Amino acid sequence: MTGPLQEPTFLILAALAEEPAHGYGITQSVAAMSDNRVRLRPGTLYGALDRLTEQGLVEPDREEVVDGRLRRYYRLTDSGATLLTEEAQRLAGNAKVAMAGLRRRSRATKPGAANA
Repeated sequence: MTGPLQEPTFLILAALAEEPAHGYGITQSVAAMSDNRVRLRPGTLYGALDRLTEQGLVEPDREEVVDGRLRRYYRLTDSGATLLTEEAQRLAGNAKVAMAGLRRRSRATKPGAANA
C-alpha cells in the first residue's frame, strides 16, 4: 500500500491495534477516537474490512454466535501493525511541523514584534 491512509482506514486499523474486535466494537472505537466525526456505516465498515483483509492488513480472528447472530472478530496482522506505525509516525511528524509553524506565527504576531 502506498500513500497516506484515508482517515477511516487509519482509525479502523487503530481500533484493532490493541486486541481483536467485532464490527460493532470497531464502529464504536472509531467514533470514540474521532470524537464522533467518523461514523462508519455497516456497508462501509465491512467493505473496508474485506479490502484490508485482501491486503493482508487485518484477518479474521474468530466467530461466535450472540443472540442468534454471527459475530466475526478481526485482528491486526503484523503487516497492518507496521503500516499503522508508519502512518502514525508520519501524522505525528506533520503535526510537529504544523505546531512549530504556529508557535513561530504566534511569536511574530505578538505586540511589538516585527510582522513579516
